[in-house]
Amino acid sequence: MNRREALFSLSGIVASLAVAPQLRAKELHNVPLETQLSTDHLPQPAWQDGYQVLTNPLDRLNLAAIFDRLIPADDLGPSASEAGAIEFLDNQLAGDYGSGAALYLQAPLHPENEAALMGSPQFLTPPKARYLTGLAALEKWAQQQHQASLHTLSAEQIDTFLTAMEDGKIDLGKDVNSQALFELMLQNARESYLADPIYGGNKNMVGWKMIGFPGARYDYRPYIERRNENLALIPVSLIPND
Repeated sequence: MNRREALFSLSGIVASLAVAPQLRAKELHNVPLETQLSTDHLPQPAWQDGYQVLTNPLDRLNLAAIFDRLIPADDLGPSASEAGAIEFLDNQLAGDYGSGAALYLQAPLHPENEAALMGSPQFLTPPKARYLTGLAALEKWAQQQHQASLHTLSAEQIDTFLTAMEDGKIDLGKDVNSQALFELMLQNARESYLADPIYGGNKNMVGWKMIGFPGARYDYRPYIERRNENLALIPVSLIPND
């Protein structure tokens, strides 16, 4: 599995936008002053108060070892953890995503039909709980199988483990669906590499630079008719400029 290709597969919609080292266009020229935000209303970068959920250093090491096999460092860019994947995930787990605010978590109206209507209980558990339970199960598995922590295993051993997880062939106990946990980690690793840096990942906009996405720009109207050109646009984040 070419894991960096998996990242590219999510970004085809923006991959046609060209990026170059220098910015030539001045998009904000003549922008009305009333559209500019005051300092009090500028968006603030996430993860300024330290880890809130992933407070166990061992959990962070194990997650980084996994994420860095999903998106490894190469000549196209840094690894997932180097680009801030762990900070991104911690910030997400500490908020509405982690608590499952968008999930229906109440008991079914007809409990006898729960399995058919509600699906696997694994998918009804908020991501924060899924991660904390899953990370404990991952470390327990590594200790049982290798008498060592997961992050100390070789790249080949972790790849073999992840391949088996992806195929649902790893038993992490009755409380953890290994295949579902793999899919969750892969999804979040991708998100961390492509989200705006304001959320903690995609440091220095490395993911955007790799796929050619110019970022959160105010206005694209000057470029609509300029097809098949290198527009020489560097990415722009939501993080306020100093």
